[in-house]
Amino acid sequence: MNIDWTSFTPWTALGGGALIGIAAAAFILLNGRIAGISGIVGGLLKPQKGDTAWRALFVAGMIAAPLLWMAVASLPTIRIDAGYPLLIIAGLLVGISTRYGAGCTSGHGVCGISRLSPRSIVATLCFMGTGFITVFILRHILAI
Repeated sequence: MNIDWTSFTPWTALGGGALIGIAAAAFILLNGRIAGISGIVGGLLKPQKGDTAWRALFVAGMIAAPLLWMAVASLPTIRIDAGYPLLIIAGLLVGISTRYGAGCTSGHGVCGISRLSPRSIVATLCFMGTGFITVFILRHILAI
């Protein structure tokens, strides 16, 4: 295993994680809602009267955050080692899985675990375990 020490950024990662935790806590305390991205975006795809403004603002904030970051620092270089067909398949699998799992990693992993939700703990263990197994098979068995 090799660690790319130039890309190892524990302080920004810690700061980002703290901001996500604070935002998720504030969101549930102030709005009584879970900050699950798939549910928020899904609500925009099936709009209900009086329920779209906050969702649109939430998504706008996720888009604006990296733009604001660029004002003070450079964005990290993004490197994706997969082609478009694999990315499309992966995106579809994630989208379908969030429906079957009744939420995504942000809803279950950040908000659900912090509320000690047994369903979210199991869902997050399944997400992580499936991810570990998939990477192992793709990288070590199939050598993709």
